[in-house]
Amino acid sequence: MIKKYRFLIARRITQISIMVLYVIANIYGINILMGNLSSSLILITIPLSDPYAILQMFFAGAFLSFDILLGAFFILIFYMIVGGRAFCSWICPVNMITDLANFLRRKFGFNQIQKKQPASRNIRYWVIAISFVISFFMGLAAFELVSPISMVHRGIIFGMGFGWAAMLVIFLFDLFVLKNGWCGHICPLGGFYSLVGKFSLIRVHHNAPNCTACMKCKEVCPESQVLHMVTKTSMPVLSGECTNCGRCVEVCDDNALNFSIKNLKKENENEVR
Repeated sequence: MIKKYRFLIARRITQISIMVLYVIANIYGINILMGNLSSSLILITIPLSDPYAILQMFFAGAFLSFDILLGAFFILIFYMIVGGRAFCSWICPVNMITDLANFLRRKFGFNQIQKKQPASRNIRYWVIAISFVISFFMGLAAFELVSPISMVHRGIIFGMGFGWAAMLVIFLFDLFVLKNGWCGHICPLGGFYSLVGKFSLIRVHHNAPNCTACMKCKEVCPESQVLHMVTKTSMPVLSGECTNCGRCVEVCDDNALNFSIKNLKKENENEVR
């Protein structure tokens, strides 16, 4: 049973542990990890910065210190290796809310009612562009002002406030309106990390001879379009939109899906976003 949920358990431990480290830094002054998801310090020494927030600040005309730029560089390098949208499934607290909504959709059969997604997954890339434009004209980081991720994260650390409202809106939207609506269609931070993830080395790989076309992987995948090769051919998931959550690997009884290291020499011609 644990094997079927090993990545889910690991993700929850990671997400909760990171939240706990932020909380104890704020409340007890134990500064292992201090700050928030936009700007942090590890052991009061190593800076970490959200590259998407930094880009918004750049368009807003803000002065960017060396520490901030160095922190953004560390984050970019890390996610270029492990997969950009690993942030979404392993770090972001909103993921726990959207995963719950997606689970309930499957449990109550809402996915069967909504046969076709009524919205494009490209909306998130338009939101990125719009956030840069608004940041330029307003002189501030536009998305950071309204980001549900920041609201929820700050709420967990400093006291909920509007964090509860953000959580409830996203949960109801994903449950009743659009499958994987926030993370899979709208969130610009997820869109940004999907662009970073195009260069990542750690990938889910499909082994076609083992596949029995049960489609359990596509049922649980929050970005099912990235599994286009299932039942067709043996190849890794090349799309940056994959969250590397591992749910497809867990539910596959045929051992047809597993994590692997990207083969840089053979995949350039087949790359599909």
